Amino acid sequence: MHVPTKPISDYPWFIRLFFWKQRRRYGKVLEPGMLWGRSPWVFAALALLYGALDRKRSPLSPVLRSLLTVRVSQINHCEFCVDINSATLEKRGVSDEKIEALWTWRTSPMFDPIERVALEYAEAVTHSEQSVDDALMARIKKHFDDDALVELTGLIAFQNLSSKFNAALNVPPQGFCHLAAHAISGTQEQPSTAARQQERTPTDQ
Repeated sequence: MHVPTKPISDYPWFIRLFFWKQRRRYGKVLEPGMLWGRSPWVFAALALLYGALDRKRSPLSPVLRSLLTVRVSQINHCEFCVDINSATLEKRGVSDEKIEALWTWRTSPMFDPIERVALEYAEAVTHSEQSVDDALMARIKKHFDDDALVELTGLIAFQNLSSKFNAALNVPPQGFCHLAAHAISGTQEQPSTAARQQERTPTDQ
């Protein structure tokens, strides 16, 4: 990593509480948390925001949330994020085949219409050369009401923040997902924008 972590005892007590919760949930303290912990109040705010976005009563299903976080992480080449979010997808009952198919979701039959339009929206938000046009927004609003759309957009924006932070500081994966790294981490070549447009199937329209 480009910035080292500190001994856990050097972090403020309230940040160590977050680390304790991470150890209970994941079995280990997460290295991004130890980096964010160098700015304690920013980290605390981010942890609370993540908790709100990933709450049980979110209008977005747990599987959809994890599909989106993995896809955004792939685009941003965040190996840590792909690792941990893919492991969460597994825990939420998604097959290895579907996780690996995220790279080719446009042509894969494994994704339902809601997942497909949400993934398209996530890519449009994440890729700087794309934008959310009226046609895409109309398709999104067929499946998500205004409150859910705000949370959907917030989740995508948050994952962009998280994955770009980790990728910039070269945070490595921590071995949460058993799948081969090349299948999920962003080492496969992504299709061009033109290719992605050509790959659209009738359900994307």
